[in-house]
Amino acid sequence: MYIKICGITKPDQAQAIAQMGADALGFICVPSSPRYIGAIAIGHITSSLSSVLDLIGVFLNASASEICQTVEQGGLNAVQLHGDESPEFCHEMRSHLNKIDPKIKLIKALRVKNQAGLEQAQLFSDVVDAILLDAYDPQMAGGTGKTLDWQMLRDFQPNCDWWLAGGLSPENVEQAIALVSPNGLDVSSGVERSAGDKDLFKVKKFIAIAKP
Repeated sequence: MYIKICGITKPDQAQAIAQMGADALGFICVPSSPRYIGAIAIGHITSSLSSVLDLIGVFLNASASEICQTVEQGGLNAVQLHGDESPEFCHEMRSHLNKIDPKIKLIKALRVKNQAGLEQAQLFSDVVDAILLDAYDPQMAGGTGKTLDWQMLRDFQPNCDWWLAGGLSPENVEQAIALVSPNGLDVSSGVERSAGDKDLFKVKKFIAIAKP
């Protein structure tokens, strides 16, 4: 099981979580987020991490040039689009990222509230490396602690890998895996003491359950 720990802000926690066996660390590049971290600070963290990890910048309706600049300054090797980006924008973004490094991964996150949202997700499956399904919230784009209706996802099988997000925690991750069988899991608030401050005991427990 692929594990992404999102909302990383502290270098020591990034190091510890990497050593616990996480596959990816997520950095929130959205200034309005309580977990926001700037490109220079991201670069300070990523420069000391293994290149085997996916180091993912999370963006919300940012321009292609802004994303590329952050990728280069922050030493990122993956981009997650968490806003209203279209399949066309994802295709365009892929072209821009290929000029930096063709191995950079592109992930599209979608906040799903009904079956129509799942059908929309399928539109992205040929233009991104992975689709992330998060819980819908009218006020917040992510990190809400809300779960999706997992029953709705039981037959979701896009043409690419897909990751489950939204309200995951050490307490419910085993049930989530059993119900929907995603390729990956993305957790943020479920393993935190406060926004951007990870509880390393909870992270370790989450990874141990998800990767038995």
